[in-house]
Amino acid sequence: MIEYIRGELTEITPAMAVVEAAGVGYALNISLNTYAAIQNKKEVKLYVHEALVTGGRDDSFTLYGFANKEERELYRLLITVSGVGANSARMILSALTPAELGNVIASGDERTLKSVKGIGQRTAQRIIVDLKDKITVSEIGPQQTGASAAPDPINKEVRQEAISALTMLGFSLAPTSKVVTEILRQQPNLPVEQVVKLALKQIK
Repeated sequence: MIEYIRGELTEITPAMAVVEAAGVGYALNISLNTYAAIQNKKEVKLYVHEALVTGGRDDSFTLYGFANKEERELYRLLITVSGVGANSARMILSALTPAELGNVIASGDERTLKSVKGIGQRTAQRIIVDLKDKITVSEIGPQQTGASAAPDPINKEVRQEAISALTMLGFSLAPTSKVVTEILRQQPNLPVEQVVKLALKQIK
């Protein structure tokens, strides 16, 4: 079992990081919170969750990476909830910081959970009911902050990275492109992770 991977960050997008350790490049699915925490670093340490899916036409082995143990624990709790799969859990942790999610669950805030793409009322209720007694806000730690908005004008790189991250999360290209473009038109200096967070709440 892999506890963590430490090494050189060789590639990164808002949805995936490649970390080279001992000559091996490990591709890890990440959340926007982890992306914001490691995007400007050369050496990183990511806590790992391993997912092995068998029984289908093609077996798969996927690694998920987290900047800290708290976010990994939240991810593991989320995927125990009926109706919350690996992608939905990662999407929740991309739309909300660990601190925000802890507050949402503790306060029973269904509305905020339902604002996450793919999370309906029943699933939001299950998350709150199943996890309310399993986490406390104090265990989640302080709210993470994203990268500062770049002073440069809007550029194609930010738009493309945001669209790429959203399509990797399962969204169709056409509506994704439209929403991302509109967000950047209104707020041209937003960093990629913030663009994706806003888009997650707007894509239909």
